[in-house]
Amino acid sequence: MFGHPQQGMNADDVMKLRQQAGLYLRSLRETAGLSQRELAKLTDIGYYSFISQIESGRGRVPPEKYQMFADALQVDAKQFVMQLLRYYDPHTFRILCPPIPRGKAARAKPVSQQED
Repeated sequence: MFGHPQQGMNADDVMKLRQQAGLYLRSLRETAGLSQRELAKLTDIGYYSFISQIESGRGRVPPEKYQMFADALQVDAKQFVMQLLRYYDPHTFRILCPPIPRGKAARAKPVSQQED
């Protein structure tokens, strides 16, 4: 049976993750020079207060709106979605983006030194 991606986490941890997602969205919105009202209009969100709810951690960006949000915020959609996964679905994020073991990161050659 499918459950919510954050199922099994305590409510405080879920709220912290959603608040971090909200801060991320707010920083992108401000960098793009958009008000909450402008972002709501660009993403076909009926009420700008929904943007406020997302930014405060009381709501989530609807998955069907990911591309619209990325376009409105002028960011790469894949990077935007991956960052949201970190907050909204940490289990899936850990599978898709496992941490690099400490030793491997240190041994990697810089791109400029890699052979063709």
